[in-house]
Amino acid sequence: MSIDFWEILKNTWSVIMSLWQLWVILLLFGIIGIVFDQLGYELDELRIRRKFRQGEKWRTGREIIQWLRNMQPDDFEKYIAKLFNKLGYVTKVTGGKGDGGIDIVATKDGRDHYIQCKRYSKRNSVGVGAVRDFYGAIADRLTNAKGYFITTNKFTLDGEKFAEDKPIELVDSHQLLEYIRLTGGTNKEVAIVQAVKQCPKCDGQLVERKGKHGKFLGCSNYPKCHHTEKL
Repeated sequence: MSIDFWEILKNTWSVIMSLWQLWVILLLFGIIGIVFDQLGYELDELRIRRKFRQGEKWRTGREIIQWLRNMQPDDFEKYIAKLFNKLGYVTKVTGGKGDGGIDIVATKDGRDHYIQCKRYSKRNSVGVGAVRDFYGAIADRLTNAKGYFITTNKFTLDGEKFAEDKPIELVDSHQLLEYIRLTGGTNKEVAIVQAVKQCPKCDGQLVERKGKHGKFLGCSNYPKCHHTEKL
């Protein structure tokens, strides 16, 4: 018994053509789904922009602090320098090896003030030893000036007591949020937080970085995670 493949092909094509209405319906449903997905995305974007214009918070204070904790230390120092710029200071980032315990010099009204930044990724407290070392680094420079010790977490009770009678302001995560709100930068900073994407390979976030070929997005957990994306 021979098989007529040509006849089978014709019969199969006839069946397919007889169901053309079904194919059209499926195609229309697919197009409608794509349109609604795009419309939903655009509505979400419109809602975000409206929230920013209305001064609403898109992210909670806890999420902002978590975003700061995920920064690299040098990025956190640059962020604090820009924050103090908004407070009326002229700032210079001096952090790095051999910084002498001073990460930023902030000048206002002809006076230099000194800032130490501790960007902790975990919930570690800044102890009295770190506060004492910072004071030792700036004590002979504090004529009519002030020191700021800023952390994304908190200070131990001993650290707070040590700084009580000294021209040092201890800025923990709660006070740091107040600084952000004081500068009127909440919406702007929150917009940055919203724009930061989650790393698809780990629990980090993708933050803007600069390389020899220009800007790109890199994982905040680098060098543990090397995931990058183009801007």
